[in-house]
Formats: sequence, structure tokens, C-alpha cells
Amino acid sequence: MITHPALAAAPHAFFTRQGGVSEGGYASLNCSVSGRDDPTKVQENRARAAHALGFSVSALTGAYQVHGPDVAVVEAPWPDDVRPQVDALVTRTPGVLLGIVTADCAPVLFLDATGRVAGAAHAGWRGAVLGVLEATAQAMRDLGATAISAVVGPCIGQPSYQVRADLRDEVLARDADDARFFAPDGDGFWRFDLPGYCVARLQADGVQAAATGHDTLTDAALFFSHRRRTLGNEGVIGHQLSAIGIAT
Repeated sequence: MITHPALAAAPHAFFTRQGGVSEGGYASLNCSVSGRDDPTKVQENRARAAHALGFSVSALTGAYQVHGPDVAVVEAPWPDDVRPQVDALVTRTPGVLLGIVTADCAPVLFLDATGRVAGAAHAGWRGAVLGVLEATAQAMRDLGATAISAVVGPCIGQPSYQVRADLRDEVLARDADDARFFAPDGDGFWRFDLPGYCVARLQADGVQAAATGHDTLTDAALFFSHRRRTLGNEGVIGHQLSAIGIAT
């Protein structure tokens, strides 16, 4: 479990891939309910994560993540088979644990100053450009949040994230000043600073933001990584969970 002092007023964690029961490419704390891992093992992994934060697994509430800007308000936990197609969740309901799964995209956990309004977002580059982080903060404000803090968890770091010019062009189409998040890498390639971009977008929206600084691609012992799997032709992989909740 990786935690951050900015979120200390609420149970939260950016979980690693360690401590679960899954095997093979899913070893071991795979928490994705959308893959081909044994569902009973995934359920056990999710239960272990929830229990580590003081919740039952039935409190763990997720989304069918689609790389968009939409946010759902969670008033009560819902079953995994009716997850809405959104990339962020917010709640002010005690006993709800919000969960996001990632394997290179940025998991972002949010909390207001009172510790009574929380949020969780899945921010790949596309969702971040489309405004999922600002939408999460606004949804929290609509629930009464003030003085929001957010932490960008383990995700692919700039040295590991080679992208083509077309991705850079899509980012810069929104704001040319965001060229500062790209380092040239020769022959039409760039290195994109996803966590830095997320932090900057949050700060511009009035959110106190920080990043844990973990690069998912470079640490195979701790993190699943879609890019590492692709580069190494490794086959299936799991996804790590990031979660935050309102204690009862």
C-alpha cells in the first residue's frame, strides 16, 4: 500500500500488485473485474484490499472505465455487473469505498478539507485532456467540498512514456503551452509527462495536487504495466487498485 499525507483524513491507498492470490501474468493482487483472471481470485484480491482499509468488499464501488470525462456520484455501493461507463467517482456517503484500476494510466484520489467528500479518477492521457480531473473536482464541489486535495498515484513516468507526434498534437490542440510536458525523443517521437500534466491541470483548477512519483513501467515487482507488457510481448497482465473512502 502506498499512501500520501495529503489524504490522511480518509482511508486510502494506491495498492501495488503484491499481496494477492492471482497467478501467472495476473500475479498477484489483480483487482480488475474485466479481465480473464479467475473471478474468485479477483474477488479475494478485492476483498483483501477493502479489508486493509477497514471496509467490506461489498463497499468497494468501481466503474467501467472508458477514457472519458464523465463522473458518477455514488450514494450507495453498486454491484460490479452494473458499473456505469465513467472514469471518475465521487461520494459523501460514509461506508462507500471508491475504486479505480490502472496499469499505466494515472489513478488520482481526491479528498476535501473536511474528509467527508472523496473522489477517485482514472486519467489516461485522453481522459486528462478531455477534463476528467476538473470534472471530478467540480462534482465534489457540487456535493459541498471545499479546499480539495488530490494525489496522482503510480503511473507511467515521462522517461518511460514514448508517444508519437499525433498524441502530442491532440494535447497541444487544447493549450499550446502544454508543450512543456513533452521532451523530444527523435524521429517524430516525444516523451510525455503524464503525472506532471495531471498535477498542472489540477492546480490550475484550484486543487492542491501532488504525485507519488512511482513509474509503473520500470518497477515490475510492484506494478502492472500495459506498456511493459506490450514492449516485452508478455501476454496477459492484471491491474492495480487505487481506493479512497469515507469511514463510517
